Amino acid sequence: MNIIEFTAVVLGASLLAGFLGSLTGLGGGIIITPLLTLALGVDTRYAIGATPVPVIATSSGAVAAYVLEGFSNARIGMFLEIATTLGTVAGALLATRISTGAISLIFGVVLLYSAYASSRPRRERSGALGPDPLASRLRMNGTFPTPEGASSYNVQHVPGGSV
Repeated sequence: MNIIEFTAVVLGASLLAGFLGSLTGLGGGIIITPLLTLALGVDTRYAIGATPVPVIATSSGAVAAYVLEGFSNARIGMFLEIATTLGTVAGALLATRISTGAISLIFGVVLLYSAYASSRPRRERSGALGPDPLASRLRMNGTFPTPEGASSYNVQHVPGGSV
């Protein structure tokens, strides 16, 4: 495969990954990384290193629409940004020290867990849950627009969102 064909395949897959990522909330790396490694023979480390680019692009495009509609909570976004950045640096340092096979195994397990968690039906909880103490201290609870007016919510499982 020459560079033009490779670029065309990656461009098409990136468009698909961006579309699916913005619909599902999953990063484009879930599509791009397996494509690059399994279909195009790119080393796993290079493929994983390329995935932040579509994630940043998808997130930037989606957040613009959500901010305009009033669905974004800047405090939660900043909290997740800090946790994600720390996780990214830790993951990049770890990736330089473990084998490509181990990285592929970890990636596969995370993909399977993500698919499992996404396919589980959500249980509706009766009654409103109280706020998470850390969410209250960081003032993460907020409101979102509905046709009937603003509806409030309490942020839950803050420590779990940073792990």
